[in-house]
Amino acid sequence: MKVDQKGHTVTIKNTQGDFNAFLEKVTQQFKTFEKQNIIIDLSADSGLSEKDLKLFLPLVKQQKKAKKSFVIVVADLDFNAVSDKLTVVPSLLEAHDIIEMEEIERDLGF
Repeated sequence: MKVDQKGHTVTIKNTQGDFNAFLEKVTQQFKTFEKQNIIIDLSADSGLSEKDLKLFLPLVKQQKKAKKSFVIVVADLDFNAVSDKLTVVPSLLEAHDIIEMEEIERDLGF
């Protein structure tokens, strides 16, 4: 697991290739990151399904309550099949753009 912090955003990348172990680590260490926007970078993982991504829903709910963003980056997926509760994008650039837009929306009171 690689953690990269830039400003108010933390990017957490799965470097082991074991999705379940990565999810467990992120869940255990979530309190460390909860005051920042989070990007989960799974772009190197292939073969992920919508079911796998739904395992992040409890963390997404906590982030929304804290008025912070939670974005998942997955390169190869049918984005139309993903739950509306999850924010899933194909690249890190788009993840940063989404967080920027959500920050502006929160500042404006939406």
